[in-house]
Amino acid sequence: MEFAVEHREEKDLTVVEISGEIDVFTSPRLREELLGIIEGGGLHLVIDLSEVTFLDSTGLGVLVGVYHRLRARDGSMSFTGVGDRVRRVFHVTQLTKIFVLHASLEDAVAAHESQAS
Repeated sequence: MEFAVEHREEKDLTVVEISGEIDVFTSPRLREELLGIIEGGGLHLVIDLSEVTFLDSTGLGVLVGVYHRLRARDGSMSFTGVGDRVRRVFHVTQLTKIFVLHASLEDAVAAHESQAS
């Protein structure tokens, strides 16, 4: 599966769908794509990882950096579609303490709406 990043607006959220492997080779492109979304006004991101087959420490570094950039702008970032392999990486690195993992996109939208009101 080739690495790809696509995004769309859904209500006042930006849904970012990532597919393929997030590693030392694809992380710079991921960073560029996510920072472009933020610069374009996307402050509340839901990252869909359902098509991600691999995530290494370089990719985690990108996600943590983007998370901090969003927080500095009063933005937010959460995740959906986190498979067992990627979930294990989040647990081992204890990133589940800062990252919110939702069971579905609908849950992520509902959680964001309840925080916004």
